[in-house]
Amino acid sequence: MENYSVLMSVYNKDNPEWLKVSLDSIINQDVKPAEIVVIKDGKLNEELNRILETMAENNPGIFKFYQFDKNVGLGLALQKGITICTNELIARMDADDYANADRCKKQLNRFATQPDLDLVGSNVFEFTGNIENIVSKVNLPENHKDIVKFAKKRCPIRHPALMYRKSMVLKAGNYDDFKHAQDYELIVRMLLSGAKMYNIQEYLTYMRISEEFYKRRGGWQQLKLIIRLKTKFYRSGFYDLPDYIISTLGNCIICMMPNSIRAFFYMKFLRKS
Repeated sequence: MENYSVLMSVYNKDNPEWLKVSLDSIINQDVKPAEIVVIKDGKLNEELNRILETMAENNPGIFKFYQFDKNVGLGLALQKGITICTNELIARMDADDYANADRCKKQLNRFATQPDLDLVGSNVFEFTGNIENIVSKVNLPENHKDIVKFAKKRCPIRHPALMYRKSMVLKAGNYDDFKHAQDYELIVRMLLSGAKMYNIQEYLTYMRISEEFYKRRGGWQQLKLIIRLKTKFYRSGFYDLPDYIISTLGNCIICMMPNSIRAFFYMKFLRKS
């Protein structure tokens, strides 16, 4: 099978225990990564550094580290990470999530059988606490045509569950410093650049959520971000005017809901229990 890289960003407030679980799940993939690129987004505490150093010592020749002097945010951290990865295929992983042992193998198989693809994602489980405590299932559109249609409303790919081609990410302009929406913003630019995408209809990644997950999707700052993001999509030609109005209004309504109602809305209408 083709060699692949794993790209992860870590910052000082990440949970050390969760980081270890995440890295263990990547190290123990059925098809092991050729390299794991970890971007240290600013100075890390001693415990996080110890975990990374131990992982590197136990898996010689696999880990590559790059350290920013200060926190620059996920978008710019991943932008740098993409340039460091040496393989064409790159799997994304977050520092608090968990990947099934066969996740990357199944994504590599999909690239092998459909070489015209530029990105392969999957459905995901959402959990709290430990991975046995699954609270919801996120089902995403399978084929490219449906992914494009879905992207008019919300992000059709789960960021820590994807594997993409480095060349297409760079063709689309690489990551931007679009806080809290760098994944969605990049996905749309990739689609506009001609990328072909596919979501495996299996739950290959577990995404950790908490109350903060829903809080981050509300408030005035989030509202301004949504309007800026949707306006960018409209100006780029991805949205027509009706798409722009309907999508922006819908997101704004959700954004201004109280946290408890927003959480209920997500679980009731945007997730499968």
